[in-house]
Amino acid sequence: MPPADILSSIDAFCVDAMGTCTDWRGTVPREIRARAPHLSDEDAHAFAEDTRIANGGDGPLSADVLHREILDALLASLRWSALGAQWDAQAREELVLVWHRLDAWPDASQGLRGMKAHKLLVTWRVTIPHPPPNANSERQARHADFPWDVVLSSELFGTYKPNEKVYRAAAHHLALPPAKIAMVAAHVFDLRAAARCGMRTVYVRRTPEAGDVKSKDDGGEFDVVVDDLDELAGLLEAK
Repeated sequence: MPPADILSSIDAFCVDAMGTCTDWRGTVPREIRARAPHLSDEDAHAFAEDTRIANGGDGPLSADVLHREILDALLASLRWSALGAQWDAQAREELVLVWHRLDAWPDASQGLRGMKAHKLLVTWRVTIPHPPPNANSERQARHADFPWDVVLSSELFGTYKPNEKVYRAAAHHLALPPAKIAMVAAHVFDLRAAARCGMRTVYVRRTPEAGDVKSKDDGGEFDVVVDDLDELAGLLEAK
């Protein structure tokens, strides 16, 4: 089925923000090196990968609390103990807050606006209980100019993607059958979980290795594959 026909059949996009709309792999290593100039690019990227929230895990539903727990555990490990000796509580808190102001991919804001003109635009946030309950998503949306219609809170689900509970609960709260929702992500694990729940899938290529990912029409596993969100918005215009 042509991508435009697939997209015409859905009512809402559930869009992954972290990595699909924001370039955390560019932002976080840069901020790490600004605080530890002696680190190589390779080590800065490795440290950034290790600080990410575990996929599908349970635990504190505050992104700040969870990122801080992960950061403290890493800095106590043998590999990163030298950094642990360098970074005091204030430095660690500043690094945690980097996740509030990740740089957007250049196409993200315009592409999301193009998508929003045709479909409901939904994302998820991980709750930050103080100061305001939705601080993380609001700060990131303002920083990157993301025009969400709906922001679903992880407090509703008690876990994180790709736990299937998250996708099923999203469909429930949107009052839509899963087949009327398309999950948009740059992560294969995210889309596979959404597909198991009956959602349509849109893969966004954000890394060099993503060139190997194909749509179902080309023998792959996802309904639609695009190079960026502008291309996805263009497919909606074409229909």
